[in-house]
Amino acid sequence: MPVSAATETKLREAMARLLAGQPTNSDGTLTKENLAREAGVSHATVHRAGAVLADWDAQVARPVLRTPGEVQRDETIADLRKRLREATERATRLQGKLDALATVTANLYHENRGLKEKLARKGNGRVAALPATGPWTE
Repeated sequence: MPVSAATETKLREAMARLLAGQPTNSDGTLTKENLAREAGVSHATVHRAGAVLADWDAQVARPVLRTPGEVQRDETIADLRKRLREATERATRLQGKLDALATVTANLYHENRGLKEKLARKGNGRVAALPATGPWTE
């Protein structure tokens, strides 16, 4: 569905301001989002204005260049995202190990209680000391 003549006029006036470097409602970056903002219309409306978009693409054929600061910022963000992903993976692995150790500990605890109860039923309820040598001393 094409846009109305009034909307097309708004878009063309906004495009002229942006291309002249005299924006009134945006930061002046030559993007379709700023064209919509400058014209006071939605982003979807810009995409319905086929003739205006064709003119925009013809006049703004060059890519928007990033400043060195923006490049460094983007690289820093990418590095931080990578480090966060690695830290999250490591935390997940460690949580899995912790869960496994908790399960083993719980099983050993219950087994130990059962053995102590069995020993108490058998005799005097005393547990003999471990011999001084064995694999537990290594």
